[in-house]
Amino acid sequence: MAKRDYYEVLGIEKGASEDEIKKAYRKLAKKYHPDINKAPDAEEKFKEVNEAYEVLSDPQKRSAYDQFGFAGMDGANSYGGFNGSSGFGGFEDINDIFSSFMGGGFSGFNFGGQSSRRNTGPIKGENRYMEMNIDFLDAVHGVDKVVNLTVDEKCPHCNGSGAASPSDIETCPTCKGSGRVVRQTRTAFGVMQQTAACPDCRGTGKHIKKICPYCKGEGYLRKKEEVEVSIPEGINSGQQVRLAGYGERGENGGPNGDLYIEVNVRPHKYFTRERNNIFIKVPISAVDATLGCKVDVPTCHGDVEVNIPAGTQPGQQLRLKGYGVKDLRTSAMGDQFVEVQVTIPTKLSREEKELYQKLSGKTGKKMSVFEKFKQEFK
Repeated sequence: MAKRDYYEVLGIEKGASEDEIKKAYRKLAKKYHPDINKAPDAEEKFKEVNEAYEVLSDPQKRSAYDQFGFAGMDGANSYGGFNGSSGFGGFEDINDIFSSFMGGGFSGFNFGGQSSRRNTGPIKGENRYMEMNIDFLDAVHGVDKVVNLTVDEKCPHCNGSGAASPSDIETCPTCKGSGRVVRQTRTAFGVMQQTAACPDCRGTGKHIKKICPYCKGEGYLRKKEEVEVSIPEGINSGQQVRLAGYGERGENGGPNGDLYIEVNVRPHKYFTRERNNIFIKVPISAVDATLGCKVDVPTCHGDVEVNIPAGTQPGQQLRLKGYGVKDLRTSAMGDQFVEVQVTIPTKLSREEKELYQKLSGKTGKKMSVFEKFKQEFK
């Protein structure tokens, strides 16, 4: 776009007052801001308005422009005529503009006000997470496991301060004890300030004159440790065990976070689990299902003698009360359900075949099961 007279851009007279300049600028900035105006040339007009305001709101630049025109602006703008050094006219202007369509201005920047202070007291460390695989029966009965961990332990000599003695700790001269410093960045929207951790004290707000000789000023000692983990009876996949104090190290002498171990239970070849109940499928012969029998059924707590009633059907379930899994919260025991699977032999001896023929009614006048079924359709 060809440059236009700055007064023309803002739609004001050459002798306009500062208030008139600001009022015209605010109106046009709202009108052409790309977040509101989706016209193809909105962004260019928005930049043009800001460039005009940046010059006319500055007494020295305005005087040079009034006397020499655009020639007086050569070298004055570091971003092609829009450097944002005064930007939106200060904190009030930019907040007013963004409040009109964002509901309250910027929240991620500090425009010259007081910087937020960081907590320089003891801070608990972050939690850590890991996974552990255990066997099915170990989950049912509980088990103790040993894990190898690398732990940052608070230095017992300096109590986590990193100083050789309490008298060696003083307020950081760079951040004045706040633990934060303010950084200024020139952007298209003006000079924006952001706070960051002080690079000299690393956010602690303290300066150490003489470091602790044991931890070298770190405030902690790193060690490898074998830790015994008690997996409670009845735990299930996805549940966690907490080890207090085995997480990430704290800050400024604060305690360590915690370690959470998520348990994954390996599947069993025969047992399956639903909540606190155990299920198993037990094969029996057709004769045993017909006549009934007694069988020793495996459970997670040992074999149990189960009476299979005569005439038991395939897929029928028998309940063993109290032979399931203990509930973690109530300690109540679940049940085990035995599903009967009737197996049909694929090979028969001559004697067995004759016996089955007798049972099926083929040698007599007794109607077979299938014949009864067909009779229903006649």
